[in-house]
Amino acid sequence: MKNIKSSDIKELAPAILAEIQKSKSVLLCCHPSPDPDSVGSALAMKFAVESLGRKATVIKGDSNIPQEFMHFPGAKDIVTKSFPEVDLSEFDLFISVDSSKPDMISKQIQIVFPLSIRSIVIDHHASNGGYADINLIIPEAPATGQIIYELLSEIGVEITSDMAANLFMAIYADTGGLKYNSTTVKTYEIATFLVKKYPEFSSLITRMENSDTRDVLVFYGAALGSIEVFSGGKFALSAVSNAEITSKNISEESISGSSISRMMNKVAEWNIVGSLTEVLPGQVKCSFRTKNTDVYPVDKLAVSLGGGGHKVAAGATVNGSIEEAKKLIVSKVKELYNL
Repeated sequence: MKNIKSSDIKELAPAILAEIQKSKSVLLCCHPSPDPDSVGSALAMKFAVESLGRKATVIKGDSNIPQEFMHFPGAKDIVTKSFPEVDLSEFDLFISVDSSKPDMISKQIQIVFPLSIRSIVIDHHASNGGYADINLIIPEAPATGQIIYELLSEIGVEITSDMAANLFMAIYADTGGLKYNSTTVKTYEIATFLVKKYPEFSSLITRMENSDTRDVLVFYGAALGSIEVFSGGKFALSAVSNAEITSKNISEESISGSSISRMMNKVAEWNIVGSLTEVLPGQVKCSFRTKNTDVYPVDKLAVSLGGGGHKVAAGATVNGSIEEAKKLIVSKVKELYNL
């Protein structure tokens, strides 16, 4: 079968179901620095594949699963392997969820498609050009979890409470708590169905949003204390160097640039915000946010830096020191947005 790409669930659902039914063992993988859409989508698909009588395995990928997601149903069964550590001969189908390109499956090696096994992509990133045998890509969807819900409904898989919990958290997180402008009436209708299936949804949210450690607050302090404002007060950056992370003994698990950019985005006069974290010497992770996606879509900035994401939230990794990364991003923002 040739590489197939579509944004039509009805069109691709039969082909996706056929691939799962032909398989015996299915592999799923969380993307680097996984978020709830990555983890929840992978776990929901695992349960769905198992309901169809096939074996399914979710691996953590490059990064550890954050502690605040470990109460998601099935999370404790995620295998602590990255994609390069897996023997693909043990599987006959790989389903990539919420990963816009191969290096969002793993950054440890270059993954070349087609693989030695069949592959399916399910994603909502506009930058995803389709790299698998079958590619279900719907950029308008606010979360990959919403696409999976609609796909499972189309192929006749009953949504269990465990699937519902994971899909709800995927959608809840990627819509910023059901408030980003990508959220539609359909999203609320799906969320209503899911919380009826999993009525303890509020405990899922509470546990996820109240799992910080002291180290997390130390990181927040360093990041928020470093904020600089550019472009006449319209653009703000925080920047934490690796030297500061090391000197303050901040653990890798406590670093969350997306949390910082989300907080910064609450400042009314800042049109674009970014959190820069030098996670390793010479390697800076960047997280960007905006409130005005029509004028300042931050996926444009992320793509220019070799990353990707959405108009409202995006990210990239930049090689160089924290100061070099800061200068580059300030220059890019001026160039791309005339700020």
